[in-house]
Amino acid sequence: MAAEYCCAACKMPFINRFPLDEQGLCGLCRRGFTAFDAAYSFGSYEDELRQLIHLFKYGRIETLAGPLGQFMLTALPRELSFDAIVPMPLHWTKLWRRGFNQSELLAAAVSRRWNVPLKRLVRRIRATPVQAGLTSAKRRVNVLGAFRANRAAAGLKVLLVDDVLTTGATAGACAAALKRAGAARVTLLTLARADRRFSVPPLRDTVSVPDSTTFGSLNDAKPGSIA
Repeated sequence: MAAEYCCAACKMPFINRFPLDEQGLCGLCRRGFTAFDAAYSFGSYEDELRQLIHLFKYGRIETLAGPLGQFMLTALPRELSFDAIVPMPLHWTKLWRRGFNQSELLAAAVSRRWNVPLKRLVRRIRATPVQAGLTSAKRRVNVLGAFRANRAAAGLKVLLVDDVLTTGATAGACAAALKRAGAARVTLLTLARADRRFSVPPLRDTVSVPDSTTFGSLNDAKPGSIA
């Protein structure tokens, strides 16, 4: 995703620099609502990448975790270092229904390639209503108290892994739990970022598997400026 103006921390894109302060921070980051220290995404949540995520997440094609994890790593600056890779947790009821945690599969792929241990340092202790359709403020209220982090996070530089970043409400609540447990730094890595400047059309219930040309174009892709 390319954006001329975006927050220096959460990378939220804007159509002009008006929402950003002298340090390049948006209002949410200035007020501490995001809680994570930096955010990186491979690409925009649209077109081929959006289809792949739906195939992986809802089509249950778990073998996509490897190549999708490789895509994510291209968005992460190589000079960064981490003590733990932490997947965004699912509440046990959703995990039972879906059968797997897509964020944990992505985190495992990143962990293997980055050679940093995967640690399940956060639990989702409260099931929450679906976030889709809620405003940013209501999303933040919806996930209040939803996460609890292990004290083993104390002093660690954590890479928090999720599939899609929309408003940052869920990731922010999870990062805040890690910070309360003593994490020194929380960096968010997602496969895709929803561009809130534009509406995203609903995806059809049936998603076709992309052909080899589609996969080829993604293999050749490079992360955009907000990654």
